[in-house]
Amino acid sequence: MAITTIDPKTALVVIDLQNGITAMPGAPVPTTDVIKNSVELANAFRARDLPVVLVNVTFAGDGADVMPGRVDQGMGGMQLPEGWDRVIADLDGHDGDIRVTKRNWSAFYGTNLDLHLRRRGVTQIVLTGIATSIGVESTARFAHEHGYHVTVATDAVTDSNADAHQNSVERIFPRLAENGTTTEILAALPAAG
Repeated sequence: MAITTIDPKTALVVIDLQNGITAMPGAPVPTTDVIKNSVELANAFRARDLPVVLVNVTFAGDGADVMPGRVDQGMGGMQLPEGWDRVIADLDGHDGDIRVTKRNWSAFYGTNLDLHLRRRGVTQIVLTGIATSIGVESTARFAHEHGYHVTVATDAVTDSNADAHQNSVERIFPRLAENGTTTEILAALPAAG
């Protein structure tokens, strides 16, 4: 389905484009393309004085705040290098951007993202980032449940697993969001100024 509209009060929410995550290869969209398209969208949003939210994920060095629960594939014992959780330089350094740090998959759970958006009158979010089936999908689900219109930039999201990415894009997102390319989203944005 095509993008029908971009609301006048729309925020770009960029999920986990940080040093340690962007260092991994993306599938099926190359990580370099996700970065390029996310930067292009961020610049367009900034030019229109629309909020740009840069979300990163991090955990305490001792792992005390890693998500609990019995899982087959957890993060137990992972040693994360210094600076892995810093937003990539291509996106960082803009004073007006909103910064949100999460310790879960969703950018909404346990953060002040909803507060930032509501206080700015935001009614819609455009999502980019990594990983499509984890952080992006979880954030899309929470945004939908919070009553936001959601748009996913399908060429600005990727995963470590192409099948997981495709499942989100083809089966999950159509029930939560409108999906489109960076070019389609840019064409639908309100005029700058």
